Amino acid sequence: MNIKDIIEKKLSEVILNVFQLKDINLEVQENKTEFEGDFTIVTFPLVKQLKKNPENIGVELGGALTEYSDLFESFNVVKGFLNVKVKNQLFVDNFRSVSNDFDTIEKKNSTVMVEYSSPNTNKPLHLGHVRNNLLGFSVAQILKEAGYDVIKSQIINDRGIHICKSMLAWEKFGKGETPESTNTKGDKFVGNYYVEFDKNYKTEIAELVAQGSTEDQAKKDAPLIKEAQKMLLDWENGDETVRNLWNEMNSWVYKGFNETYQRLGVNFDQVQYESNTYILGKDLIQEGLDKGILYQKEDGSVWCDLTDEGLDQKLLLRSDGTSVYMTQDLGTAVERFKENNIQKLIYTVGNEQDYHFQVLFKILKKLGYAWADQLFHLSYGMVELPNGKMKSREGTVVDADDLMQEMHETAKLKATEQGRLEGLSEDEKEASYEIIGMGALKYFMLKVDPKKKMLFNPEESIEFNGNTGPFIQYTYARIQSLLAKADYHYKEVTTVDANQFEKELIILLVNYKNVVEKAAEALSPALVANYVYDLVKSYNSFYQNQSTPIVKLEDENLKQFRLNLSDITAKTIQKSLKLLGIGTVNRM
Repeated sequence: MNIKDIIEKKLSEVILNVFQLKDINLEVQENKTEFEGDFTIVTFPLVKQLKKNPENIGVELGGALTEYSDLFESFNVVKGFLNVKVKNQLFVDNFRSVSNDFDTIEKKNSTVMVEYSSPNTNKPLHLGHVRNNLLGFSVAQILKEAGYDVIKSQIINDRGIHICKSMLAWEKFGKGETPESTNTKGDKFVGNYYVEFDKNYKTEIAELVAQGSTEDQAKKDAPLIKEAQKMLLDWENGDETVRNLWNEMNSWVYKGFNETYQRLGVNFDQVQYESNTYILGKDLIQEGLDKGILYQKEDGSVWCDLTDEGLDQKLLLRSDGTSVYMTQDLGTAVERFKENNIQKLIYTVGNEQDYHFQVLFKILKKLGYAWADQLFHLSYGMVELPNGKMKSREGTVVDADDLMQEMHETAKLKATEQGRLEGLSEDEKEASYEIIGMGALKYFMLKVDPKKKMLFNPEESIEFNGNTGPFIQYTYARIQSLLAKADYHYKEVTTVDANQFEKELIILLVNYKNVVEKAAEALSPALVANYVYDLVKSYNSFYQNQSTPIVKLEDENLKQFRLNLSDITAKTIQKSLKLLGIGTVNRM
């Protein structure tokens, strides 16, 4: 139990015993004012019950707390705010409990599946995928730390008209070249043909418009799109030639994706493919038709009427019998709950799909799946760069691999300027640049609330000062240097007179598990990111406001206590960063 929880518990007891008031929970805050006291208690909720002014209530309550509890040394009241000074030993005991329970996790006995990434196999991963992957992976890490069993999952969009566009373009314009023959990463190779299709498709549209067709009609009549649509039908009918080409091109893409995932530091426990689950989706639709939950139009298309839910009518099967994304998502959801004992399923998908998921969850509920209430859309905002929003079809997308390499090179430049890696081998230096560069990227992405759109500034993210990954990694490295210099070994300290900087640090360290719980509940890595930044700032204040350096202290008890405090701070920094998918280095 952290110090605030202990105070709140004692506060409730005193209010019950002294004022005979039940179920009163007063807010306890860290005291950030110039008035003496470690914590501030807001007394205003008692005004109505006691019919007294806040000042008098504060004096009565402060007196009662110091009289009936051995936790408090003194108090003062300022305009109805009760400031209490807590006895030093409570901080010391609380810190010892943090040290002893550092690695314990209370199991929730509940399994959560987190879906993220879920790319299309017609183009490489881009900046938007980077935020998606980092967010999904970090949420999974946080849920594990909070005691949940977690299954990290992705569904690969490996079929559909978009895939056929790349396949058709390669057939027409590829001349048999491969990723190996062109020395091109597999996902980029296939993505180039998606762009090639679009370029030629636009040319055909322009020619038809010049011949008198409307643009909308030209888009439907262009020979390339008709061929792509035929290829999709051939694929669904199991045409051997189309299937073989599809298998080969997808294998190129998967190899490329895996390289990107490895560098990004994310992984998956399960991978599903829409080419399998779309069939199950079709079965569900037939079941819905049989039960009268869905309806069929004259052209053969199948729909779900959600107007009574405040939504619209949703297409689930085209008139030619081909499925849409919703069909596949229905099948995938059912498959996941059938194959896994999961209590919750989280979809990490951008906010442009908010409506899609509202519809998905409603249809599953209509089809009779009770677990539809346990589905959650972790919606996040668009990522932009300082020079504007990225685009995907014109080949001007911000490539994930290029971005990661840019972060590596920038970290190398910064570290070289600092000159702190002397004595390391070239391999060790390169490994450090990678950890620092990726830490900068990940922290900058994750410190923003997922719901907000964000502006990613690579140069700002790599700064060694301020609310950045490198600043936090540097503090960790600084503590490692201190511990090495002191030849540190843990030894329990039972009594010490903690100063205000040490107390503030202890309060933050004790609060780690509470932050993890809140982050797991909110599905927000930003809470962890901002916590670890506050922790680092607090440690630096503690470190810089010592009259004597820790290693030169003559008081061995105080020296051991401050080294213990430094060690647990470093471990908490490392653990917090790990929840964000970020590594640490011992030298920067």
